[in-house]
Amino acid sequence: MQEAKRVAKNTGFLYARMAITVFISLYSTRLILAALGVKDFGIFNVVGGAIAMLTFLNNAMSGASQRFMSFAEGEGNYEKQKSIFNVSTVLHLITAILVVLLLEAVGYFLFNGVLVIPSNRIHAAYFVFHFLVISTFFTILSVPYDAVINAHENMFLVAILGVIEAVIKLGIAFYITYSHSDKLIVYGLFMALLTILILCLKQLYCRLKYDEVKINIKKYYDKKLFKEMTSFAGWSFLGSTSSMLSFYGQGLILNMFFGTVVNAAQGVATQVGGQLSSFSGTMLKALNPIIAKSEGSGNRDLMFKATFIGSKVAFFLLMILSIPVIIEMPIIFKYWLKEVPEYTVIFCRLLLIKLLLDQINVNLTTLIAAVGDIKKYQIVVSIVYILPIIVASITFKVGFPPYSIYIIFIIFSFIAGITNIYFSKKVANLPVNQFCKEVILKIVISFLISLSISALPLLIFEEGFIRLFIVFCTSFIISLLIIWVIGLTSVEKLYFGDFYKSIKANFNRGE
Repeated sequence: MQEAKRVAKNTGFLYARMAITVFISLYSTRLILAALGVKDFGIFNVVGGAIAMLTFLNNAMSGASQRFMSFAEGEGNYEKQKSIFNVSTVLHLITAILVVLLLEAVGYFLFNGVLVIPSNRIHAAYFVFHFLVISTFFTILSVPYDAVINAHENMFLVAILGVIEAVIKLGIAFYITYSHSDKLIVYGLFMALLTILILCLKQLYCRLKYDEVKINIKKYYDKKLFKEMTSFAGWSFLGSTSSMLSFYGQGLILNMFFGTVVNAAQGVATQVGGQLSSFSGTMLKALNPIIAKSEGSGNRDLMFKATFIGSKVAFFLLMILSIPVIIEMPIIFKYWLKEVPEYTVIFCRLLLIKLLLDQINVNLTTLIAAVGDIKKYQIVVSIVYILPIIVASITFKVGFPPYSIYIIFIIFSFIAGITNIYFSKKVANLPVNQFCKEVILKIVISFLISLSISALPLLIFEEGFIRLFIVFCTSFIISLLIIWVIGLTSVEKLYFGDFYKSIKANFNRGE
């Protein structure tokens, strides 16, 4: 009950943030696309792929540091957390320097024969790239602070910073709409400054709030811990780097074969997919620390229970939001954007299908990291991440259309899922039959039934706002009903009953 109460409270903070930020972010995208134009927006998304890169890198590296922080907290070893923070700070300083040097080296080749950018916009694109390299440096330095925040499950701070960031982004969007300067350069500069500002606020808060956030390398240096964390971070870095390159490589490959207009479509698709998947990611952010803490305390049954529930919740939350969007994508873009780049609709639909597949085993990655035996796993996963880019390059050379890259990534999502299940069984003795029966089978049946029923209004009503409203209402009601009847086990229904009671109790007490 205590775990449910804590998760309920943290989830409440995060969803309050989501309620405020999601519409602000989508409206900001509309303003930015209109202000920059399709070509400059495409340029930012291919050159500014460094943002996507640092997001992957930051999340993965933060997860590695958080694993040690949460594990130590599960052990009840709070002095060890001080050593973990100091060792993590040193590791990320070294990493930040190496990544900046790597990005600058890569940038030389990108702007000399790789990227397809109009000659009159090369200068602006070059400035954008350097702005983002600077923000990458500070982002990596902040990873130990992110790990501390997540290990302490301080989702109130995460929510507050998320709202601040969204509001400032909206302000940036309004500013460049009326700016007479080079809008692409101004946008790149402000986005980099915003990243630095948010990270500085995190650092300041942590230093004032948490005792373990005290930098004293000499006092808290631990040679054994340094070696262990270096090894873990190194293998985590391999996996996160391959994932990062795979994500950024999509934009690069599309740019090389089809130009910046297709990159604009990809940028919009990424925005939509990111906003929708953040709803499921919000719940996981509150739940994931429990997995590492459970392993640290030796409670593997609780770890499996959290993994099963987390995988289902991640999928079902994204499913509820994605089904009506997938069905009515064309009319949604008609109302949302002034100009819809070519391929945007099919890109978004395929990306949402891929993201849904990823949710099935997303918590298995956390489970494997919690156990700590990740060397072989990261090697195999890195190969699985990189292969789609190679396959996509070959298919484009023989004449396949741009959207085929998403089909390739969907296929490799299946392969990644099998890989995660295999290694979860190997390192943690995951009950595979139970996982397949209680998670995979139930969510697949729930999705297919919900999608089929939600699409029925297309056979009755003409395209327009009324049909859009009916599809959203039908999908929401049917999805919730199917999830409750088919998707959840009896034990999980009891868990969500406790979860609801915790939320209600917190609300009644005014917490």
